[in-house]
Amino acid sequence: MPTFLCVFFFTGWCFLASSQEKSHCFDSTLLIHSIQEFSSDSMGGRETGETGGMKAQYYIQQRYRQLNLLQFDSTYFHAFNFANPFKKSKIKGVNLIGWIKGQTRPNKYMVISSHHDHLGIRNGAIYNGADDNASGTCALLSIAEYFSSYPPSCSIIFVAFDAEEMGLLGSKHFVSKPPVPLKNILFNLNMDMISRSKKNELFICGTHHYPQLKILLNTVNSLSSTNVIFGHDSGSMRTEDWTFASDHGSFHKKKIPFVYLGVVDHEDYHKTTDDFERIDPSFYIRSVRVAVDIAKRMDSENAKED
Repeated sequence: MPTFLCVFFFTGWCFLASSQEKSHCFDSTLLIHSIQEFSSDSMGGRETGETGGMKAQYYIQQRYRQLNLLQFDSTYFHAFNFANPFKKSKIKGVNLIGWIKGQTRPNKYMVISSHHDHLGIRNGAIYNGADDNASGTCALLSIAEYFSSYPPSCSIIFVAFDAEEMGLLGSKHFVSKPPVPLKNILFNLNMDMISRSKKNELFICGTHHYPQLKILLNTVNSLSSTNVIFGHDSGSMRTEDWTFASDHGSFHKKKIPFVYLGVVDHEDYHKTTDDFERIDPSFYIRSVRVAVDIAKRMDSENAKED
């Protein structure tokens, strides 16, 4: 896209976003600016183990610091190594983890997650991954922004996973070596691709496996002009089953209830055209509002004693 068009697009949207209330106490203008920066060419496609991936990690670290998120083991960086299937070497992945202490049940946790990695640079072309998954990671930061202003009842762990594109490796490492006992993790909210939909549809996946969540979240749709739909988790032949499509699958394998927010694949999925200019800012902001509402409802539910 020519520079002047990009400037016009973003400036025009900033005016629209800033004219709205800071819904659910996250800054929608900052949200849009964040996804633009996180999916820019300067991030080099955010590939695990490469320079772009490291830039993405430091960006998240900076935002965690600004939000005063707490650390585990005095750091936000939690590294893990895995074999490179194409070379006789190891690749280093890094999960970015911060947390907010709960006010009434600090030893019970909700995990809010996304993956920060994408496909990097291939044959000289940058895969910026705006929807996949700059959208989920910047949403995570906005949810952290909300709970920094309104502390939760239970503790919340925010995790930007690495190496999802290589087989959910970051989340697999997290659940195998969790910073808190797995039995104390009550719920996972995972976000992966939530910034665009031609049909104005945002899917909630997971309630087929955990029906109690559907009862709790059944009225989410009434609060948004987005068509929020439960599905893609029943194994039906009519729709794809997303139960293990992203990092929430690692929690499900450990019998931790999850909700996954996502959209159906679009024509730019895993292509160089998955750029900031292709997102739908209005839809994206509404998606993040839904995510905040789900997190609030789950925190209220988890605040109840067993």
